[in-house]
Amino acid sequence: MTTNTPATSMEPLSARIPSDLYLWLAQLQVEGAATNSDKLRVLLGQLKRQHDGAFDYVTAHAWTRDLAGRLRESLVRNEGLTGHSSEVVSLLLDHFTAAMALVISQAPADDTQAAKFEDALVRRAFALCETLLRQGTTPTAAAYDPAVVRRHLGPTLDLALNLQTSKGS
Repeated sequence: MTTNTPATSMEPLSARIPSDLYLWLAQLQVEGAATNSDKLRVLLGQLKRQHDGAFDYVTAHAWTRDLAGRLRESLVRNEGLTGHSSEVVSLLLDHFTAAMALVISQAPADDTQAAKFEDALVRRAFALCETLLRQGTTPTAAAYDPAVVRRHLGPTLDLALNLQTSKGS
């Protein structure tokens, strides 16, 4: 007979894993986890919440931000060495993190909820467009490559002009 045990009870788990995974786990930095057992508990808990769809927006945002942690640390390290940074990359990372958190945290149960999700996602996408357009208002963007925004801006501006023209007729 199976009984429900409280969430605080611990069960032993034994597994054999390849040495490269063991070394990776030993070196992995997991917030709130010092030992490999602690790390497995945290990581399995995250995986369970992800599988169960139990990520709320704030949790999904933190998790998504953590996934990009290596990139963010690398950019900070590079900035410390060279003095160069990119407002464009920082803004893009913030928008992508928020958009992914929105996607991960949603499970619309009906058309009304699906429409609200759609509205939030489209609003987020247009906020990203506005951010890039703002960077394109000057000859050089605050970016590693100051011409990157202007170089990719043409097709978007053409579409916007076509919308404006068709709206006026």
